[in-house]
Amino acid sequence: MNNVLVFKTSVTNSREVRKLEPLLNQLIQPHGRWNFDLEDCDRILRVEANAEISQAVTALMNAYDYQCHELH
Repeated sequence: MNNVLVFKTSVTNSREVRKLEPLLNQLIQPHGRWNFDLEDCDRILRVEANAEISQAVTALMNAYDYQCHELH
């Protein structure tokens, strides 16, 4: 069963999403999927994955100077 994780981020546009795409794909796929909702005020990153990867997602985003924290 997949975990569904929701993160508030500082990603603001599709250009930034394209920059992050290969990094997130490497971390999450082929056993999961992810997407951004940039229309949401919290610029949501939603991740579905088999393993608990919350800390890895946050660390990846922070390493590329994006704010990211999981919403509960």
